[in-house]
Parts: sequence; structure tokens; C-alpha cells
Amino acid sequence: MRSLKQLIARLAPSFVLSLYHVLLAFLGALLYGFPSEKLTVIAVTGTKGKSSTIEFLNAILEEAGYKTALVSSIRIKLGDTSEPNTLGRSMPGRFFLQRFLSRALRADCSVAILEMTSEGARQHRHRCIELDALIFTNLAPEHIESHGSYENYANAKFEIARQLVRSNKRSRILVANGEDPAGLRYLALPVERALPFSLSLVAPFHADEKGGSFTLEGLGMHIALPGEFSLKNALAAAVLARTIGVSPGTIQSGLQKVEVIPGRVEEIRAGQDFLVVVDYAHTPDSLQALLTSYGARRKICVFGSAGGGRDSWKRPVMGKIAEKYCARIILTTDDPYDENPGKIITEIASGMKNKPEMIEDRRLAIREALLGARVQDAVLIVGKGIDPIHGPRGATLPWNDVEVAREELTALLKRRSAPGL
Repeated sequence: MRSLKQLIARLAPSFVLSLYHVLLAFLGALLYGFPSEKLTVIAVTGTKGKSSTIEFLNAILEEAGYKTALVSSIRIKLGDTSEPNTLGRSMPGRFFLQRFLSRALRADCSVAILEMTSEGARQHRHRCIELDALIFTNLAPEHIESHGSYENYANAKFEIARQLVRSNKRSRILVANGEDPAGLRYLALPVERALPFSLSLVAPFHADEKGGSFTLEGLGMHIALPGEFSLKNALAAAVLARTIGVSPGTIQSGLQKVEVIPGRVEEIRAGQDFLVVVDYAHTPDSLQALLTSYGARRKICVFGSAGGGRDSWKRPVMGKIAEKYCARIILTTDDPYDENPGKIITEIASGMKNKPEMIEDRRLAIREALLGARVQDAVLIVGKGIDPIHGPRGATLPWNDVEVAREELTALLKRRSAPGL
């Protein structure tokens, strides 16, 4: 079935495929009674930080008394119920989304927060969803090969902003990264309120491996997640929340309740004397942002952040970045899809001056990194987060870097504490 769909996608003219996808979007909305018209719907898009921004925003809105629903690459939430997103898509299909919004209404949710992607926009999954607001986090090269060019990728993202402009809602809000060159394009759109977010506008601010803080209307905002990138995600959520009337005090309380975002700079603690962090970083920019967040610590990096059959351009780039900041690098399998995992690893290594360690088995790679950690080292396990591994012929293999790291770390500490060792 999957190969048949791929064959049709290759052979059918692009305008026919486009019309087909728009029709599906309309039929999905029609079938479920156009539920987005009866909800406050907030979309979040960008290359990086979408899921984290959603989690910050959700925490703030819940603190403000809203009953929320959300779909992100991390989880699917309806009111008080939440489950991991195991669909293999950050932005599910049209019928799923419309059904989800309908269920949100039946669950008495007043706000739905949706992660929207360029791949989803290319298939018009964003169509027939009446948006109230959009957060644009940033833009960096990604999915270049699937879109055909960086310009096509950027335009696909921008189509989500156009959906906000098309929306029949008339209190439309756009919050965009004022430090990103692409943000100006978003902020120029004709909506009722368009606001930039920028750390320079909320000084003083501070970020390190223990968390971060910024000032909003004279009140200090604190987050537990490390890195300046986490601070920017929290700020984007705070600006949107403030724009819809949430008080600074409530924003402060909401942000402080986000102690962990699964698979996003998540620290694994088992009593060890070194740091272990799992993060989803899968682009050159996000990898560099993560690595520079841990200062002078000796860093052991485990990654293979380059899915098979896509974005092969970034493989040597990520290898070069890792070599600049990591004392030890172990390259491993990420999402090979139908490509040879060894070939992917070799192409990442081609960006390095010195040959790194290569262990295709991801669990063994994590185990080796933990075994080699010294006091105060940072073991950074990058590229997967809590996502499953996508293998050949559409196979999805159960996987969770957080669980595996915790299992291997617990076993290591148990061996070290055994009598005679």
C-alpha cells in the first residue's frame, strides 16, 4: 500500500495531487462539522522548538484555567488524558486532525494547540483549520531534498502563515521570532496583531545548563530547561499568552511547572557523578546550540542525526560541529529508513578530521558512552529523543532514548557497586 501511494505521488501531476489533498482536507472538515470554528486554535511552526514551545504554552494556559488539547511530535492530549504520539508524524493527516478537534470539543476543551510542519503543509493538512493564532519559532535548512530546495521548504512553512491570514477568525495573532531573518516575512502579514519575540526585548536574561530566566513586564520568568534555545521557546509561548490576556504572574507560574519535556534536553538521573542528557537535536543549528549549552564540560556525544533518504547534505556538517565541541564521538544508527545505516554514519564522519567511533547498534553505542564517562562529563545522546526508529520498508521499531539510557545507566551503576568491583 505504501509503495503504491509513493508510485502515484511520483506519476501524478503536481496540481492533481494538490487538488486531491485540498479535497481531502475539506471532506475531513465537513465530516466532523468544521470543529475548528468552535475552538480557539493555535498553530506552532518552525524548524526547531515546536514541541517545546507547545509544552510551555500548554502549561501557561492550563495555569490560566483553560482546558487544552494538543498534538505534537511528543504527545497527543485531550483535556486530562495524554498519550505519546506513535503515529510517526508530528502533524497527522487531515481526517485525524479534524476528528481530534471534534473530540476536543466533546471533551469541553476551549483551546487546541497544533504542531504544523512543512511536510504537512505540502499535503495541505493545514487547510480547513480556522486558526486564531500562529507562533513561528525559526527557520533553518531541513527537508531540502524532499522539498526540492530551501526556498520551497521556506515557502511550505509560510503556507501555514497564509492559513492564518485566510482564517475567518477576526482576532488573529501572529508571534514570530524577531531575531530570525524569516520572521520579518511573517510579521508583515495582514493580521490583527503581529508581535515579535526576542530575548533582547526582555533583558536581563540568562541561560546555562541549569535553566534560564528573562524579565517580562518587570517580573522574572524562570525555566528549568537548559540552553538559550529553551529560553527562546518559553519566551515565544509567553508572548502569545500575554497577547491573549494571561497575566505575567500566571505566565511565571506556568513556566515554572515545566520541569521536563520528554526527550528534549531531558536529564537522566540515577545517582551517577556525570551528566546524561537526551535531546532531539537533528539539525546542525540545534546540535550546535545543544553542545554549546554545556560549557567547559568534557562532552561525549552519541548521535546519528540524519535520517535515511533525506537531507544528506547535513551529514558532514553535523560531523564537523560535533568534532569541534565533543571530546569523544560515537556515531550510531538514527532513522535509516531504506538507506544503509553504515553509509549514513560514514557520510557524517566525512566531515571530521579524525575518524570517530562507529557503533551501529544504538543501545551498544549508548552503553559505550556511559562506560567511558568520567566525573563531571556530559554524555549527550542526540537525535532521537523518545521517537521510535524508522527502518526499511516502512518498519517502525520501538525505541526511546530516555528509557534505554536509564536502563543502561542503572545497569552500569549496579555493576560498579557490586562487591569486589
